[in-house]
Amino acid sequence: MGLLDGTTQKQYYQGNDFGNYQFVSLDDIITQFQIMYIGEDKLIPKAKRADIAFHAQRALAELSFDTFKSVKSQEIDLPPSLTMVLPHDYVNYTKISWADSAGIKHPLYSTKHTSNPFEIKQKETGEYDFPAGSETSVLNADFSQGLDYYQNSPGFIKVIEDVLNFSHKINTLPGGIAFGSAEAVWQEIDVSQVSYVNISADGVAGSGGVLRFGLSTNQGDMYTHPNILVDAGNQTIPASLNASEDIFDIDGAVLTWDGISSTQEILNINVSQYNTVYVLITSNTPSPSASQPLVTNTIDNLSVVNAQTGDALQHASSDGVSSSTWNSYKSHKPSENNNNHYAQHSHSDHDHFGNNNERYGLDPTHAQINGSFYIDDRLGKIHFSSNISGKTVILDYISDSLGTDGEMQVHKLAEEAMYKHILYDVISARSNIGGSRLAFHKKEKFAAVRKAKLRLSNIKLEELTQILRGQSKIIKH
Repeated sequence: MGLLDGTTQKQYYQGNDFGNYQFVSLDDIITQFQIMYIGEDKLIPKAKRADIAFHAQRALAELSFDTFKSVKSQEIDLPPSLTMVLPHDYVNYTKISWADSAGIKHPLYSTKHTSNPFEIKQKETGEYDFPAGSETSVLNADFSQGLDYYQNSPGFIKVIEDVLNFSHKINTLPGGIAFGSAEAVWQEIDVSQVSYVNISADGVAGSGGVLRFGLSTNQGDMYTHPNILVDAGNQTIPASLNASEDIFDIDGAVLTWDGISSTQEILNINVSQYNTVYVLITSNTPSPSASQPLVTNTIDNLSVVNAQTGDALQHASSDGVSSSTWNSYKSHKPSENNNNHYAQHSHSDHDHFGNNNERYGLDPTHAQINGSFYIDDRLGKIHFSSNISGKTVILDYISDSLGTDGEMQVHKLAEEAMYKHILYDVISARSNIGGSRLAFHKKEKFAAVRKAKLRLSNIKLEELTQILRGQSKIIKH
């Protein structure tokens, strides 16, 4: 029976599964491995499918790193923060570049001359500071970076002039029943190093609005409409969890503004039993009125601080992220645009070769004006030089192909390499296996992997010939 039996050309070309015939799913690889190698009078008399699945996933990950082609990429418009978050399935990058208006990639180069270290809080004497009331890891507590580092429910939620705004539009059901919305913004923070914390914030609740801020083990509710329990004919509309104070389940850890404007605080909240909690803000209109079509609540200057003398090193910056090294790097003209790094004499920024093409002391990593980057593994972000701001940045990267079920597939040109890889791994994990037999299967595995690399290298004779023609040109010096 053909592999395409049951699938017509019409179904293929009108579908969205293009090009996938070249791949075999990992589940099929495991099943076919069992058929070929497991059973009486076969190489492996008996093996559990779970064991085979484990070795198959390890084989897929290992082959993904240097044998399979990397086809994953992401593109963003680089924000003013000059950072890009590493993808959730990121293992390593193959190329980072920016694209111009013609769609041409300009490669960026990694710099080893700077970083974003953990900047330790110090006293004026230089001693490390472990102050009472030191900040916990609330990032962007003053909303100076918009909603970065926060998650939020749907709704009219914006940061205006560094203040978080909730706008509640009042809607009316047939029969004159008015309803608003119950929205939320939250951020997970680490409290594993503290036992008691103090919280405070500046809040403004408009007429008819209720604003809450506190700590919870719950995230905000993504369901927001409506915020009151009503009976609209035969339809009962449930209330969002954001409308209730019960969503704040840590005892005594919620501040409330009900139609008022003030700075509020709560002292000595016990968080000793938690490693992480959510800083949670909710906003709603519990008694909406059709005569008041819009209610606005605002909050700013969130604070969650250690109520006791700290035992852990404190970050010197208020956001707990930026260091003076990183701030200096991103605020200055990139060094690759400064030709004083290239030669003895100063010329225009477009001359990178110094006086009379002198190139002594040239660092090749800076002999370009495309820009540079470095990866901060502590924060999981890529940091870029300032001349990349606003450009379209493209990250080509390697994944281990185990992120989702849909990614767990093997190119047919490497199918045999997968079988030999799994076979060797399964046998090597068993006892009473002779050294000569193990060496034989190891040799088979490496031979199959080499063959797969050659197949997947995708060398075309015509393309190679065209490249070699260019190599035959005589270059005069």
